[in-house]
This record gives sequence, C-alpha cells and structure tokens, in this order.
Amino acid sequence: MSEQSGSGGRIRPTGKRRKKPSRRRRATVVAVWTLAGVVVVGGGGLGYAYLKLNGNLKAVDINAALGKDRPDNVDNGSEDILVLGSDSRSGANSAYGADEGTARSDTAMIVHLNKGHKTASVVSIPRDTLVTRPDCTGDTSGKTVAGEQRAMFNTAYEVGGPACAVKTVESMSGIRMDHYLEVDFTGFKKLIDELGGVKITTTEAIHDPKSHLDLEPGTHTLDGEQSLGLVRTRKSVGDGSDLGRIQLQQAFMKALMEQAKSVGVFSNPKTLFDLADAATKAITTDSDLGSVEQLTGFANGLKGLASKNVHMVTLPVQYDPADPNRVVPLEESAQQVWTALKQDRAIPASATEKSAGDKGVAGRVVQ
Repeated sequence: MSEQSGSGGRIRPTGKRRKKPSRRRRATVVAVWTLAGVVVVGGGGLGYAYLKLNGNLKAVDINAALGKDRPDNVDNGSEDILVLGSDSRSGANSAYGADEGTARSDTAMIVHLNKGHKTASVVSIPRDTLVTRPDCTGDTSGKTVAGEQRAMFNTAYEVGGPACAVKTVESMSGIRMDHYLEVDFTGFKKLIDELGGVKITTTEAIHDPKSHLDLEPGTHTLDGEQSLGLVRTRKSVGDGSDLGRIQLQQAFMKALMEQAKSVGVFSNPKTLFDLADAATKAITTDSDLGSVEQLTGFANGLKGLASKNVHMVTLPVQYDPADPNRVVPLEESAQQVWTALKQDRAIPASATEKSAGDKGVAGRVVQ
C-alpha cells in the first residue's frame, strides 16, 4: 500500500527517485488477524463449509524448499510467523498498477506469539532495508537463486518467492519461522468490506492525492478502499517517510483486530461464511497451515490475545549513508530485538530508541 516503484521507492522526502512510481497498494498483514477473529468467534461454524473454504486456500511447502539449513526449531511454546503483503499486479490486482510480471513483499512483519499466546510482539521490516540476501531455492522453480550483498529486503520475494523471503528473514534474525502467511490486495479490500469496515479516529485531517484518501478529524468507519488508502498514506502525514507509514499500518492493524473480535454478527451463518470465504481467499499459507482445520487450530490459540497485549515495533534502522532512499539495520539495536524474540520476552524500549523515523506519527494521527 505504497506508492513506490519496485526497487526505486523512496524512504524519505529527500533524494532522487530511480524510476517513475506506480500506484502500489500494500496488502497489509492484518488479514491474518481478521481470519483469526472469524475462526475464533465463529468456532465450529466453519465446519459446515469445510470443503468450500478449504478449496479457497493456497499453500506453499516452505520446509521442502528450505531443507535443513535453517535455525534450530526451538520448542518453548512460542511461535514466529512471517506475514507478507505482496505487490503483485496480476489478475484482479491489475487495478492498482501495471503488471510487471513480478511481485515484491511490499509489507513484511514478523509476528512473535509468546508462550501461552496471551501476548505478542510484531516487528515490521521496512521494504527498502538493505540486507545480505542469502542463496535460496525458489519455491516454484526449484532453482537456486544466488545471494546478493546490499539487496533490498523486498527483492527476496521477487526473485525466489515465499521460500526466499523466509530464508532471508531467518538469515537476518537467526530465528526459525514456524509459519508463513501472505495477503493479497483485492482479498484484503473484500475482507474489510465483509467485516463492515473498520472504525478509526483521526486527530488531524488526512488529504492524500496519492492514496486517494480524504478524512477530516473525527471518527470514521473505513471501507476496504479507504482502508487501503490509509495504510498506503505517506506524504500527507508526519515527515512523509515510509517509516511513518509503517506506524499507521500498525495502528490500523490493532483497530482491525478489535473490530474482528467485537463485531456481533457471527451468530449469522451466512455472514460468518462470507467473512470466512473472503479471509481464506485473501491469504496464502505455508503447507502446515494449508487447511481450514489447521488454520482453525492456529486461530483457536489466539483466543486470549487482545490488541492491547500486542507490542509493535519497526526494525531499528538508519538511513544508508551511501543512499538516502534506503535504510540499513542498526546492528546492535536489531540484535536486541532478535535476542528478545529468541528468549520469548518483551522487546526492550532501548532497542528502538536510536532508530530513524518520526516515531510519533501514529499517535498524532490515529487513535
């Protein structure tokens, strides 16, 4: 949900663009929380439509593609999930820009569910973060994709699909991803509409011609199109940086979690089915979550997780001295984040103190 141009989207208001931007809208990762809300609140209601919903799901075998060269699978009761929003323009998504034949992970979050699944930490990875991308095996081609130094993070998905994206995250963090979830544009929009919209309160006006969003200060119930506009808004809020936009996405994600768990329509079988139908069409999972039964088991484990117990941060970064349009991880601070996740404890506030970006955007704009 950005207006970037593939490998050339800019991170902050200064610096040159490398190519003309296309109308990119990120499929934010919040659909997983909506799906969880649908499944949890609906409970066994999904069973009657199992075959239909099961047929909607798409799954990729991450484990087969990556093999054994991965971080240890630590069995301490916690779970780590890589959640991506892809920027493909194929199919119905062509309405949001020209299909260039490839896709990138336009939004990326690591969701760490603590032991007991009563609390969680979410780490957003800026798409333009320069990383060392490791050699990886593409999940569709089966061919080895050569690694690269100083590669933009979102190119991992572009060159090798979900498996390469997971491999890159595991290489960066030293943490094995237990699951993978991907959300697409059109599915996200339909999901919000089926949910009846998401209520947010803006404390200042948002008028963004790029995202086609016009909101005055006050409380609004955003439909799917407006929700896409909010989470891709950049220039009209804060310092205009992509790092600020990530904060808006995180604030919206919490609002969506609350909406999915509080909406009082799940006693209606048709409404429940429509929501579940939209949710299962919106996502691609790893093969371990590739059925309604498996997703139900996963979502049932989130029953006690409220948005107030979800701590969201952005990977600590600084602007790249060689290219102001890119960011690079603050290694010491980033290691604090990864260590906290590995040890299943809260991310310390000190980990993000030195990170670049306007840290107060979401609090000033959205309540």
